Amino acid sequence: MSKSEKNKLTLWISRITYKAIRKAILDNRDRIRQEIYETRELYELLKKWGAGDRLTPEEKQAVRTQLLDICKAIPAIAIFAIPFGSLVLVVLFKMLPYRILPTAFHPPTQKE
Repeated sequence: MSKSEKNKLTLWISRITYKAIRKAILDNRDRIRQEIYETRELYELLKKWGAGDRLTPEEKQAVRTQLLDICKAIPAIAIFAIPFGSLVLVVLFKMLPYRILPTAFHPPTQKE
């Protein structure tokens, strides 16, 4: 394969990756906004705790949930660093349990 062909292949893969990421962001726009809001809420709770204030049990649970969500998201982001990472991510999401996604990406549950 010539250098020109390799460059074309790389450009083609980059375009596919860009389109896949763009589509995922557009499809999940509201969920991403929700995750950003929850992360901001986590920041405020950690700031409160760091100032010496006590957290309520509900606030402690919110902190736990958000920290777990962040831990779930970090490996997904790191996968993009490997070659064909976007394809690997799709395969992993199909193979791993649904709960690997942050809570903002789960369908709402009805509380009785």
